[in-house]
Amino acid sequence: MKLLYRRCAGLDVHKNAVTVCVRRRVSGSSQVEMEEAVFATFTQDLRRLGAWLKQHKVKHVAMESTGVYWIPVWNVLEGRSLSLTLVNPATVRALQGRKTDRIDARRIAEYLQYGLLGGSFVPPKAVRQWRELTRMRVHVQQDRNRVINRIARQLETVNIKLSSVASNIVGKSGRAMLAALAAGRSTPEQMANQAVSKLRTKMGALVLALDGRPDAHFRWMLSRLLGKLKALDVEVAEIDAQLDQQMSEQADLIERLSTIPGVDRTTAQAVIAELGTDMSVFPDVAHLASWAGLCPGNAESAGKRFSGRTRKGDRYLRRILVQSAWAAARTQNCFLRALFFRIAGKRGLKKAAVAVAHRILTIIWRIIRDGCAYEERGGDYFDRRDPQRTARKLTRRLQHIGFEVEIKRRPIDPVPPDQVVPADLCGKCHGWRLAQCIHHNPRPKRPYTPRKPLQAEG
Repeated sequence: MKLLYRRCAGLDVHKNAVTVCVRRRVSGSSQVEMEEAVFATFTQDLRRLGAWLKQHKVKHVAMESTGVYWIPVWNVLEGRSLSLTLVNPATVRALQGRKTDRIDARRIAEYLQYGLLGGSFVPPKAVRQWRELTRMRVHVQQDRNRVINRIARQLETVNIKLSSVASNIVGKSGRAMLAALAAGRSTPEQMANQAVSKLRTKMGALVLALDGRPDAHFRWMLSRLLGKLKALDVEVAEIDAQLDQQMSEQADLIERLSTIPGVDRTTAQAVIAELGTDMSVFPDVAHLASWAGLCPGNAESAGKRFSGRTRKGDRYLRRILVQSAWAAARTQNCFLRALFFRIAGKRGLKKAAVAVAHRILTIIWRIIRDGCAYEERGGDYFDRRDPQRTARKLTRRLQHIGFEVEIKRRPIDPVPPDQVVPADLCGKCHGWRLAQCIHHNPRPKRPYTPRKPLQAEG
């Protein structure tokens, strides 16, 4: 096997030590020499590691992504003109009985020297900082949801049924009622009078819901929970302000991504923080979907296909895109909604949500790569693309409930003689007054390659 690099290094990273192996080919020979060393993980020791690699004229370094312990090593070596490669530990797994730090470092260096390692995606430092902020916001929001759930459980213990009447117990009306309840100086009628907007139409139900058995212990517990909730609200607002400040240069991209149904400003910021703004790191959108864990798994043996379960991928990106898919499914007159229910009828709601998340990721990839904007196809896109199919489906439904159906096609409006059909539109789409042809498929068909017949043995 041909050597890709004349000299390189492999790092086996742990919490307190880094084992290094430098491999270099002997000039004029096919022999390989190795130099090994062990460094601590304090900052001064990592700087000595960088100087040691420079002393051995190493330009290419590979390391495993071991928890968070690889991050400080990467940060110290990143500014030393080194080509760093971060690899998945599963790709350099040791054989049973051959597992030591030195053997691991040698194996990583050997794989790197022969070009057998595929690097993981590590975004630039600015994008990594955005990612830390958006992920912190996720955890703070989860803490906030836990406090809200604890408030709801605390109310149930004294038979206050506020959640049975108000959909959001910590909204503007709910906050005012909970504050009055914690103070203990208001009757159920006075607390219900704190309601605003549409909740005032439920005054009678609110009075009954707020008539419970609160005591001094409950009021103390509720006041502490309300204080935690207020502090978490302030923390979320501070994180949002910091994100707006650091991502101010991406304001135009955030606005364009926010036009996708189900994607708001917070979602757009999280997506940019996870993906970055350079889509050239992904060869195509299929690689991006695989990296995000939004494509079917690949498990086949002996001609049989096994589970198509999706891989883990980037759990933060996957979570927020699936949430966006559920939000898009509730958006009226939307192509993504039509796609959701088209798949849900055959595959179920959960698989439909993952499929729509995959489509949202595809749209995001094109918007970031091409600098374009989202174009809505409409909720009736599939009906317009294949009206005969829709007509047959609706006919079967009507016949199933006992109706006799006779279908007669309405003629397409003729094109006036003074109008010219654009080159990128067919006659049907021009008659339907569409700005873009839905029948033309710009993707070339793959050539058919017949399979070779199997040769019988013997």
